[in-house]
Amino acid sequence: MDTIAALATAAGPGAIALVRMSGPEALQILRAVTADQADPSPRTASVRSITKGKGGDLLDRALVTFFPRPDSYTGEDMVEISCHGGWLVPRMILDACVAEGARMAEPGEFTRRAVLHGKMDLVQAEAVLDLIEGRSKAQHDAALFQVERGLSRRISELREQLVTLEAYLAHYIDFPEEDEAPVPVDRVVGAAEALREALEELLETAPEGELLREGALTVLAGPPNSGKSSLYNALLGEERAIVTEVPGTTRDALEAVISVGGFPFRLVDTAGLHESDDRVEEMGIEVARRYLDRADVVLFCIESHSEIGSAEREFLEGLGDVPTVLLRTKADLVSGKAGSAAPKSGGGAAFQDLNGAQVRESVEISVVDGTGLGRLQALLPEMIYGGLVRTGASVPALTRARQSEAVRKARDHVVEFMEALEAGTPVAVASALLRPAETALEELLGLISTDEILDRVFREFCIGK
Repeated sequence: MDTIAALATAAGPGAIALVRMSGPEALQILRAVTADQADPSPRTASVRSITKGKGGDLLDRALVTFFPRPDSYTGEDMVEISCHGGWLVPRMILDACVAEGARMAEPGEFTRRAVLHGKMDLVQAEAVLDLIEGRSKAQHDAALFQVERGLSRRISELREQLVTLEAYLAHYIDFPEEDEAPVPVDRVVGAAEALREALEELLETAPEGELLREGALTVLAGPPNSGKSSLYNALLGEERAIVTEVPGTTRDALEAVISVGGFPFRLVDTAGLHESDDRVEEMGIEVARRYLDRADVVLFCIESHSEIGSAEREFLEGLGDVPTVLLRTKADLVSGKAGSAAPKSGGGAAFQDLNGAQVRESVEISVVDGTGLGRLQALLPEMIYGGLVRTGASVPALTRARQSEAVRKARDHVVEFMEALEAGTPVAVASALLRPAETALEELLGLISTDEILDRVFREFCIGK
């Protein structure tokens, strides 16, 4: 491999920036930009003068660390140069390294090399990106668990179960004429069923796991002036949405990621839903509908003193299976609000009619005195991340579509094998159906990898990681 270089910290004003190099010429290039200075001791930071090549102009005084192979992040010789931050100095040092023979790194190329040199598997590599991008405590815990091979160990265990099943089949096929084969067919079927169940169990973590990485899309909806924007600001903890007494203030969707109970939610404030002749307002309502089509949970706001009319009922029933919380807003304006969980107008019966697959809870809420906010913040994680709330995020969980796709493929091939046995297919023929299942798990871990798979994993990484 050639030697790559990149700026590993964000460009712009800052106290420190980090330039990284990895590859067989890393130390030689370092010598060229620190001419007439002794080589740094391995894994020991030392202050060096960085120049524009041998005899060139001084660029900076920086802290340099050399990590010899194979005990480095990438498994290759690595150099890290901690210099002054800003726009110019880091770029000049990077350009000096490139001028001496390094190549500009591609996104995720350092971690890609770590995978290729066996320093981590593909699942760990994906977790590195999740750790960098994490915006909630639960996402951090899950990513750290995967970096430490929590999910990788579970997938390896499933692969071992599959290999054991294949070994049973090999024994059975080798002794077809014996009165008592070393491994009875019932044991083969039992092992296959146990493997299928284990794959199913892991696959069931995918919905919550993928939401944990992306954040659950949480849409605030309801009539104009029903308190959506005020609630949006309250949950966000800052004034992002304009709040006035004039209906229809929100013309577009506002989106922000918040942490509720340590779990990530993509909170969206949308335009009030109603019939409008205003072209701009109608466009905002159309944007709201598109968000609602993709929502993981809907917070439907209606004022505490308002009735749930036919339009609101039709809207709620039209949400299908999307988990919905009915929020009775501006509760501070209604006398005797405390402790009430049923709509003021229409009584318990109105909520009863809605309390089906759509509306999970009805909460009286006020952003003025805080009524119901704590209840809502406790409710949301339980509704969306119930399994992870109970077990904690540090459990084997599939967090990406690639992972789910591989486990689903393995599960399907095991099921296909079991169905073939039940249909009377010869064991020797049916056993061939298990090989693709093993391949799927090996590709998941990166034991078998192609450029296409690697490109798919690392294209989301930043340059320098």
